[in-house]
Amino acid sequence: MLAANRLAVRLRQTAWRSALAGTVSARGCRGEAPGDSGRNMMEIPLPPWEERAGEPIDIKRRRLLYESRKRGMLENCILLSLFAKQYLNTMTEAQLKQYDRLINEPSNDWDIYYWATEATPTPACYQGEVMHLLQEFAKNRQQEQRLRAPDLEYLDTGNQ
Repeated sequence: MLAANRLAVRLRQTAWRSALAGTVSARGCRGEAPGDSGRNMMEIPLPPWEERAGEPIDIKRRRLLYESRKRGMLENCILLSLFAKQYLNTMTEAQLKQYDRLINEPSNDWDIYYWATEATPTPACYQGEVMHLLQEFAKNRQQEQRLRAPDLEYLDTGNQ
């Protein structure tokens, strides 16, 4: 228990030093439990998202396909992996950049889900072609059954 407290103190000190020095963006992760007062919460700053300059487009597509499937919550895993299966292979470089930023910059998967389902307004910085496609996809106008992520064979780029 003492070691855990010491670690928590060090993490807080490191987070504050980084925040004061301006080396950490406003992104952060903090746990929230229903009924928790939040007074014992500790926000852990996340490193700022950076676009991967010079990444070959085929590698970017494969990475985004994987990142669409491996999310922090099942709802986004299903929504984003099915969306990626349908659209990722035909996206332009500009659209891939938008999608990369959308799924990797926000630190809270619920934000992405609420924006995609239009439960909350999408911030201007994430508005664009890709968000519009995702919002339309989330409406599921054909009423497809979307209960799980697609099978893994779609990860073979020859089968897309």
